[in-house]
Amino acid sequence: MGNRGMEDLIPLVNRLQDALSSVGQSCNLMLPQIAVVGGQSAGKSSVLENFVGRDFLPRGSGIVTRRPLILQLLSANTEYGEFLHCKGKKFTHFDEICKEVESETYRLTGSNKGISPVPINLRIYSQHVLNLTLVDLPGITKVPVGDQPADIEYQIRDMIMQYICNENCLILAVTPANTDLANSDALKLAKDVDPQGQRTIGVITKLDLMDDGTDAREILENRLLPLRRGYIGVVNRSQKDIDGKKDIKSALLAERKFFLSHPAYKHMAERMGTPYLQRILNQQLTNHIRDTLPAFCSHLQSQLLALNKEAEEYRSYSPDDPARRTKTLLQLVQRLSVDFEKLIEGSGDKVDTVHLSGGAKINRIFHERFPYELVKIESDEGKLRREINFAIRNIHGVRTGLFTPDMAFEAIVKKQISILKGPCIKFIEMVSQELISTVYHCINKLSSFPKLQNETERIITSEIREKESKCRDQVLLHIDIQLAYINTKHEDFIGFTDGQKTYSQIKKKVFARITGNKGVAPPSSLIVIRKGWLTISNISIMKGGAKEYWFILTAESLSWFRDDEEKEKKYMLPLDNLKLRDVEKGLMSSKCVFALVNTEFRNVYKDYKCLELGCNSQEEVDSWKASLLRAGVYPEKVDEHGNGARDLTDPQLERQVETIRSLVDSYMSIIHKTIRDIMPKTVMHIMVNSVKEFISSELLAQLYALGECSVLMDESPEQQQHREEVLRKHAALKEALAVIGEISTSTCTTPLPPPVDLSWIQPSSPTLSKNVTSIKSGVRGPAPPVPRVPTHTGHTASQSSNGFLQLAGNPKHAPSVPRRQPPAVPNVK
Repeated sequence: MGNRGMEDLIPLVNRLQDALSSVGQSCNLMLPQIAVVGGQSAGKSSVLENFVGRDFLPRGSGIVTRRPLILQLLSANTEYGEFLHCKGKKFTHFDEICKEVESETYRLTGSNKGISPVPINLRIYSQHVLNLTLVDLPGITKVPVGDQPADIEYQIRDMIMQYICNENCLILAVTPANTDLANSDALKLAKDVDPQGQRTIGVITKLDLMDDGTDAREILENRLLPLRRGYIGVVNRSQKDIDGKKDIKSALLAERKFFLSHPAYKHMAERMGTPYLQRILNQQLTNHIRDTLPAFCSHLQSQLLALNKEAEEYRSYSPDDPARRTKTLLQLVQRLSVDFEKLIEGSGDKVDTVHLSGGAKINRIFHERFPYELVKIESDEGKLRREINFAIRNIHGVRTGLFTPDMAFEAIVKKQISILKGPCIKFIEMVSQELISTVYHCINKLSSFPKLQNETERIITSEIREKESKCRDQVLLHIDIQLAYINTKHEDFIGFTDGQKTYSQIKKKVFARITGNKGVAPPSSLIVIRKGWLTISNISIMKGGAKEYWFILTAESLSWFRDDEEKEKKYMLPLDNLKLRDVEKGLMSSKCVFALVNTEFRNVYKDYKCLELGCNSQEEVDSWKASLLRAGVYPEKVDEHGNGARDLTDPQLERQVETIRSLVDSYMSIIHKTIRDIMPKTVMHIMVNSVKEFISSELLAQLYALGECSVLMDESPEQQQHREEVLRKHAALKEALAVIGEISTSTCTTPLPPPVDLSWIQPSSPTLSKNVTSIKSGVRGPAPPVPRVPTHTGHTASQSSNGFLQLAGNPKHAPSVPRRQPPAVPNVK
């Protein structure tokens, strides 16, 4: 009858299953239990009916078990059944139990042979059963029948795997003897999740249906496909027996007779059959529960601790109390303000190490995206020179000008300043969008109150749009101020005289670049602007395909190494005449790519006209582009007209164009410096700080001004359901832990029986001496091996499951202990 002193373990775990049924499958799957796995018509249900001794499971062709059936067998003086979904109702007729299983199955799965993972809990009390808990799972099928879903095989496998993947689950792999054991689906699934075979028990059915001259002796002797827990053979009723109303008691007698009379099985008949299988499962499940219960208890305690705070809040929560609603509204708005400020200003509390926060993204817009947009405008060299050329010619008209006209400079500068309106407006829109995204992230915590969430989102978004419009007007006003007066007396402006000197210096630099610098490296080449990993993505597969290298960008060159140790340099690319080119992301590529091209149409790298470099995200691409801009590598611009840039034939006109170009460059550098400085300050003052202050001080007042505070605090149905689930789960976990406490007090602390006095036995070996010593000290031994019923009936000493030696055989009368000294063991020579 199982392990002595631990008979209550299985019934108490059944109580755990009932307690945790309201929590869901996640905890129920963690319980120690036995899952019955096998193919369709393998005899799983017949084995369970043999355990009970009654017909109580639906029968038919095809898939019959379509929901997991958690069958709890409890030894009792009366015989009846109970369903968890029909608490308090006793089913004394097993035909009614069968009908209830069918109706409960149809309730969820319908009549289309579909399946459902929601289990049916059935508890059967009987004097014919041992304490046992099994989960009868749907049979493994290959081909959908009728209107079954096309993926019925994968649905069943997924359901089975949910149970048997749990380390606390023993696997009862049922395989018919008239099929090839190597093709057993049950053993295949068990092998996948239990490769060592520590949790798998093999059951061979239909031994009476094997062809003449064949038997399963090698399998049952655990020699063909060995399992650590071995195989047990059973013989179920045939369909003819069932149709003939042959009762299970007669079937068990016929099973016993079969094993005793069969020449291949009679030597192990005591270890075969349904009664022996039931005893073994009872013993092994009891031992398994004892071994796994501490870890399961820790799992429940961790879940309870995680729910304690939330459950305490919900327990004292009254959703209809006006004072409670007002207090909750104040707390939510205050929390929203704190969360928004932390995301914008940054905080060391709960730092996100995966994504950038709103403030970090705005900072990147300030110092990477916006400067890049500005440089993209000023880098269109050909177009700028053409405009200067046309402006000078149009100012001179029919006359030939002897001096450089300052009106051309002013016209070009004003046009360049006006172009800045586009990047500035785009800059404001990017910051505004980032603020809105940050607000969305914060108000997601208000999802429990959908009306409050919607109104809060509307009010804050309207405020952001209003501040965006105000900021846009302020920025445009600032640009108009710059257009109103061109200050050629600025201390950083080079002036017309210096502009002509700059032209001469540029000519000298070009000549020096052509003649070479005689191997002297400029100091700027030692300044490292950026380091990082990039992928050269346009290398052909024949030459090795795309590869990742460690890149170092300086003011003069771009070098890459094999790795970040920077020992093996692969190539160094000078930055002269290089431009940036945007590259569209490929359909099959996960990289974001940009390219470097040569303005003189030369090869950039070996035989390649361009060098395509890939990053993991668009943010990295933007950051590398900003770094290349600092090194003087500007975006490429395509000349749409093809005239005016290099068609200067008049040396005097060329000198005037170059002079004005230098003056425009000098003045626009002042403007760019001013814009880059004033824009973040303006946006921070008018938009970011104002929105932060609005959420902190005015949002609550505007919510109260709506006059519907009680309506705003109406809970969503999802929140009500979540609160009820948390309270129910918390109560279930507490009940389960209380049950486990009873287990520890009723089993583990049960006083052990007194040890048998074996002092009269003289140990003949070190092993026996060791066993006797451990018995005298009262120390509990290790868990016993898989129990086997001995085939002989001698009075030999064996070790019981309690860890004590006791006499096997006929237990009616204990042998008398002789009080005289036993004779000495003769020496064998």
